[in-house]
Amino acid sequence: MVQNGNDLKDRLPEKTLLVVFSYHHMNTEKVAKVFANVLDAQVKTPRQVNPGELGDYDLIGFGSGIDSGRHYKELLDFADALPRVAGKKAFIFSTSAIVGADKVWKDHSALREKLQAKGYVIVDEFACKGYNTNSFLKYIGGMNKGRPNAEDLKQAEEFALGLKQKLKEM
Repeated sequence: MVQNGNDLKDRLPEKTLLVVFSYHHMNTEKVAKVFANVLDAQVKTPRQVNPGELGDYDLIGFGSGIDSGRHYKELLDFADALPRVAGKKAFIFSTSAIVGADKVWKDHSALREKLQAKGYVIVDEFACKGYNTNSFLKYIGGMNKGRPNAEDLKQAEEFALGLKQKLKEM
């Protein structure tokens, strides 16, 4: 059966994968589960994915918490191991103690640059606050307790719905 272009657009992306490193309070995993539900995506850790199998996916989300102003090393190392691609669509996401447009742009820069150097097209980025008990914060009860909260997760859902719409229009 031959399908016209509109039929194809309505079903894109066919296959989505979220590569997520979340371990401390599972903040980023909570966001990834919302994305997975909206995008009908699989969620895997970097250790569960062979970089070569990413060719099987139309859209790939890369996410982790932010440590010292960048995504966790495990995700950055995974990005280093990726083979070159030609224009594969990707998005970036994170959770961190402090979120602001300029800070997120900077926090995502290392991963963004690695992915773009491999040939990925970054279609969008998302960040929200996450509960943080790193360093001295553990002695004072942490920062952003209860985050991501219901509002953060609603924003994640809206982001994913917007991403689906953006991809249909591409």
